[in-house]
Amino acid sequence: MAKRSQSGSERGDAVPGKARVELEFEKPALLGLLFGQYDKNLITLENRLGVYIAARGNRVAVEGEPQAIASARDILTELYGRLERGVPVDSADVEAAVTMAGEASTDGLTVEPGGPPAMIRTRRKTIVARTAAQASYIQALGRSDVIFALGPAGTGKTYLAVAQAVSQLVAGSVDRLILSRPAVEAGERLGFLPGDMREKVDPYLRPLYDALYDMLPSEQVERRIASGEIEIAPLAFMRGRTLAHAFVILDEAQNTTPQQMKMFLTRFGEGSRMVVCGDPKQVDLPDPGKSGLADAVLRLEGIEGVAVQRFSARDVVRHPIVGRIVDAYEGPDARH
Repeated sequence: MAKRSQSGSERGDAVPGKARVELEFEKPALLGLLFGQYDKNLITLENRLGVYIAARGNRVAVEGEPQAIASARDILTELYGRLERGVPVDSADVEAAVTMAGEASTDGLTVEPGGPPAMIRTRRKTIVARTAAQASYIQALGRSDVIFALGPAGTGKTYLAVAQAVSQLVAGSVDRLILSRPAVEAGERLGFLPGDMREKVDPYLRPLYDALYDMLPSEQVERRIASGEIEIAPLAFMRGRTLAHAFVILDEAQNTTPQQMKMFLTRFGEGSRMVVCGDPKQVDLPDPGKSGLADAVLRLEGIEGVAVQRFSARDVVRHPIVGRIVDAYEGPDARH
């Protein structure tokens, strides 16, 4: 746990006119992980926040503008807390923490006090929210019956949903995990696909498999698929079923028709949770104006038990260039 004291003149080399805060950490062994190799995490904070950071022993002094100091203090304390809980911290986590601090100060997007923690634990890893929108999404995944996640690729919509589903399956709060998506080709015609039914639909469902193998050991994934605890199927296979005590995820939902979406949502059964993920701006249907995702959000947003989480390019957590690409395609100067 970090302790702090604040002063404007405790250091002889303090920058005139600047404020100063000092943090004291109880476990010096964790500071190497907190600071990063060659103090790269501290350098990132200095460059992004415009502060000066000096470390000596188990104490860290931060100098700069009061708001920047407060952000640096909160970030260092939060990242240190993760390390105390056994959650690793890397350079991407530091960048994400800075981004979240900026969003909280400008947009008021914060994690609700007393709400579920903005992290999901699975057998293979602990996933921590990297943007304020992700933190809000994780909260919704833990409390709402039906969740719509809307936004561009790379924002963690499906990945976080699979993580929550795996966490609940392992904990026993649901009996089954059902992953589905419409088998719609993204602007190409693949023609006849050889093999049995699973081999035909697997190419469409590969992103869901990738997320699963990130959350569970491969032998557990295969065993649970074989036993029926995990089911991965195209949307057409949902018709006529009632999905009780299950965590159900529909990916690429922008490629459903309104009729398909209604069919899917009405499969909801006792003790279940549904997550519907999609990017309304990436519709591959012959008539993009007839997307079941947009229609469902228009009809259901605001209904009790239904949550809608919207993501933007700034929530992209892949390589930073992905966010810039999304901005270029969706910004005011985008060409269609």
